[in-house]
Amino acid sequence: MYGAESGLKPLATPSSSLRRRLGTVTPVRVLVVEDDDAIRSVVERGLRAEGFDVDACSDGAEGLWKALDGGYAAIVLDLLLPGMNGYTVCERLRAEGIATPILVLTAKAGEFDQIEMLDSGADDFLTKPVSIAVIAARLRVLIRRTASMSSNLVERGELHYDLGTRTCRVADQPVVLTSREDQLLRRLLLANGACVTRQELLDDVWGADSGIDGSNVDIYLRRLREKLAPVTIDNVRGLGYRIGT
Repeated sequence: MYGAESGLKPLATPSSSLRRRLGTVTPVRVLVVEDDDAIRSVVERGLRAEGFDVDACSDGAEGLWKALDGGYAAIVLDLLLPGMNGYTVCERLRAEGIATPILVLTAKAGEFDQIEMLDSGADDFLTKPVSIAVIAARLRVLIRRTASMSSNLVERGELHYDLGTRTCRVADQPVVLTSREDQLLRRLLLANGACVTRQELLDDVWGADSGIDGSNVDIYLRRLREKLAPVTIDNVRGLGYRIGT
């Protein structure tokens, strides 16, 4: 049932020791928006087994309404939904200033599909079939990133970035970022001054299974440096990258 019918890999309930190792301690609320009954049921039960408090619905319009109502630490979102597709849900949430992390669960694996997902406002994506353990792990990463900042406004020298509205200003001038540049900047800022390796940037922004070459990170970092000047992105030898102050 969990493979061929649902598009997900078999569900296994983790032991208590595994839960402690993976970091699920206090239940947090997540919203699952998926129109396929079998997949929705597996994800809902699986995430509950991983320690999440799960709310689920089957169409985009209801998902948007629930997400706007707030109270969720993260959202798991399908793309091909009745009423309103996942791309539109992402765009509407971001337009309303909702910064809740969005993890897209999709059968679409093409590069242009991935770009469109991120440009619509998604924070991460997983391609079906995928295990519940991986979905839960990605959610924990997204939730930790968001929770690590006590305020929506992050300041580094002349750089001012709002995590809620995803707006960036340098020396009081607006800076327009592409979705990928925005993802990179957010990852560097959420490190709170610590260095982030090229591999970490590649895994967190493009996905651990993307197959994208690490040189893509260098290309986007170069573009980001140009847009953020005079704020710098420092390359600390042997450690990685960090935003200068």
